[in-house]
Amino acid sequence: MNLDTLLALVAFAFVSSITPGPNNLMLMASGANFGFRRTLPHMLGVAFGFMFMLLIVGIGLTQLFIRFPASYTVLRVVSVIYLAYLAWKIATASPVTTDADQRAGKPFSFLQAAAFQWVNPKAWIMGLTAISVYAGDRSFTQVLIVTLVFGIVNIPSVSSWAALGQQISRWLSTPTRLRAFNVTMAVLLVGSLVPSLME
Repeated sequence: MNLDTLLALVAFAFVSSITPGPNNLMLMASGANFGFRRTLPHMLGVAFGFMFMLLIVGIGLTQLFIRFPASYTVLRVVSVIYLAYLAWKIATASPVTTDADQRAGKPFSFLQAAAFQWVNPKAWIMGLTAISVYAGDRSFTQVLIVTLVFGIVNIPSVSSWAALGQQISRWLSTPTRLRAFNVTMAVLLVGSLVPSLME
């Protein structure tokens, strides 16, 4: 991979990682509801889960979709249903009113966030595009470079959304504001499906 291609890959990884999508909206909601520190496992799960997904896609999973196109349709349907469920959980979450309530709540774990990448439409679009454009020959070296670039770029990108959520939490000091925020995040989460599903 030459320098120009590598720089283009870094730019693609940054733009696709920093822009709104299911992961970033959920991280912002988690940062607002649970704080940055308790959202760390969620952030790391997103980053490493997506890296693992890229590796698997790069070493041959795309062949499944080529041979069985219906499998991609099934994946999209499952993704929509699961994201709608998550949006409902965010919208109906009980407002955190005390430190004890915050400790009792449960943000996404590392494994939950990593597993979520497999039903995240934006993650699939990012992964398939990255492998197709920047690792066209599917060599392990090319796939590994794409994976490492995304890992390096993804962690600070997703962390910024959790940090933003924590900053917003100061304004969300009343149950009414927090409820409105959670409902807004749920609506945006559902809305974030539209661009991915139109691909």
